[in-house]
Amino acid sequence: MLAIFKRELKSYFYSPIGYIFVGFFLLLSGYFFATGNLMSGIADMKMVFGNLSIVFLFLVPILTMRLISEEKKSKTDQLLLTSPVSLTGVVIGKYLAAVAVFLISLLITGVYPIILYIFSSPSLGEILAGYLGFFLMGSAFIAIGLFISSMTENQVISAVASFGVLLLLWLIDMIVPFIQNPFIARAIEWLSILRRFQDFTLGILSLSPIVYYVSFSVAFVFLTVRVLEKRRWS
Repeated sequence: MLAIFKRELKSYFYSPIGYIFVGFFLLLSGYFFATGNLMSGIADMKMVFGNLSIVFLFLVPILTMRLISEEKKSKTDQLLLTSPVSLTGVVIGKYLAAVAVFLISLLITGVYPIILYIFSSPSLGEILAGYLGFFLMGSAFIAIGLFISSMTENQVISAVASFGVLLLLWLIDMIVPFIQNPFIARAIEWLSILRRFQDFTLGILSLSPIVYYVSFSVAFVFLTVRVLEKRRWS
């Protein structure tokens, strides 16, 4: 698993993908921080996290579209399927590499709270909760993108499908009011990613949303393993 992780992490920065992701992430987060905090004199980062969470719908497909689909297209997936490393180790290694690129980008933005502390007195707990929530939500998004990447060998299809699924999950709160059946409405509302993330931006730290995001990530990593296992024995 460690070898797969190192290989994938290096591949992000041996190709333009890693630089594109990190560059756009920092460019947009810097813009949101400058306009939402510095120019307006606001000491919390709710607006930054809120805007970034929408932008992340577009960035995640860029990060995950090649993870497995590229292996299929170049036929190198046969080497992975027959390697001594377990499929679970392969999938987790690829997943953690994508999460690591995301985490690197997020850590660089740690300079924003430092700037806020120089000029004001923001709530440390609220900012840390926002960062934790955004990391957990982003990790769940990456797990979804990884799963979709395992379903096709076309990177463009993988990116478009990932964006579509993430957008649907993001818009669930807008869909629920139109559902007449209360049981179905509650079941769909439970899937809401936005509702749980808003708690973090308000500085509310509870076990339920953390378990939700971790379970979401684990579930899609597991489904990715199952897809590859089916391919191995087909």
